[in-house]
Amino acid sequence: MIDVQPLDAADVGYMSRALELARQGLYSTHPNPRVGCVIVRDGQIVGEGWHVRAGEGHAEVHALRQAGEQARGATAYVTLEPCSHHGRTPPCAEALIHAGVARVVAAMQDPNPQVAGCGLTRLAEVGVAVSSGLLEAEAMALNAGFIKRMEHGMPWVRVKLAMSLDGRTAMASGESQWITGPAARSAVQRLRARSSVVLTGADSVLADRSRMTVRASELGLEGEILGLATERPPLRVLIDGRLRVALDTPFFQAGPALVVTAAATAGAALRYQEQGHELLVLPGADGHVDLPALLRHLATHGANEVLVEAGARLAGAFASMGLVDEYRLFIAAKFLGSSARPLLDWPLTHMTEAPALKITEMRAVGEDWQVIAIPAASAAI
Repeated sequence: MIDVQPLDAADVGYMSRALELARQGLYSTHPNPRVGCVIVRDGQIVGEGWHVRAGEGHAEVHALRQAGEQARGATAYVTLEPCSHHGRTPPCAEALIHAGVARVVAAMQDPNPQVAGCGLTRLAEVGVAVSSGLLEAEAMALNAGFIKRMEHGMPWVRVKLAMSLDGRTAMASGESQWITGPAARSAVQRLRARSSVVLTGADSVLADRSRMTVRASELGLEGEILGLATERPPLRVLIDGRLRVALDTPFFQAGPALVVTAAATAGAALRYQEQGHELLVLPGADGHVDLPALLRHLATHGANEVLVEAGARLAGAFASMGLVDEYRLFIAAKFLGSSARPLLDWPLTHMTEAPALKITEMRAVGEDWQVIAIPAASAAI
């Protein structure tokens, strides 16, 4: 039985440090969660660690290695319940037991319904004092995509939109570069780098000749974190219902991609394969791609976070189907006028149809502003 232990300000401080360590894995742990661990003995930190990349040691392993014999009788603060099963690495719960840790404080339980609580239960069975729930909201926010994939079989969908003060994204001609400034573009590059998938549509690729790659020079990161942010590029996904984007465009020349369409011949699939790309056929209603089926497919292949960078029509399709978990709005201090293109192609007739959003953050990004808004349905997850 798990006995919730009393927590104090010192516990909060150590868990805050563990979360700080976990954030260092923001760009590299896919498809695993971002996890940090701090080991404390007699009021002193004796070991720290964070999960760097899948297939390598978990946060607890790194922290225990640094602590050595000082781990015996210590308290381990970990941002996610220690694993209790054998995967690509041994279970961390057993490593903590073997090291002689006396107490484990977890920010949250493992969201995988098959193993949730098992790690803490195993620790409690051998006499380790355990607690869970300290700074849980912060830990969950750091791994929203992993949690959603584990609990719902879907990735966290983040839609990035850049607009003017009057809510326009491009001129009537389609011209859109650049609405926002360098700082906002750097922020978008970091969003790409942290994502499992960057998804766009044929309209955007044809209008902007975009590559949808991560550009190291624009990330605004340094040292080890910069290297981690560029060593695992996200999967680039192009939704092209009628296969309008030619294989010699910059998008395809930038590297392997997954193209999703509504209908295709075996010959078409072979042409993409010969160029190093994959073609996936997912027919939906009215000749469009089945977007929910695509998200389930991506989750099955380990995608935690999907970044949608698309035009008004495709972004509006995700929104109207209730598939968006988070909007990242970058607002430039300029007007584009009434003839410019709208933010979303999402016709709503009555005020009662307007979806409720919760604004979780609003801050300046260079000369522009960033607004993070979450649909009420996602805020409850």
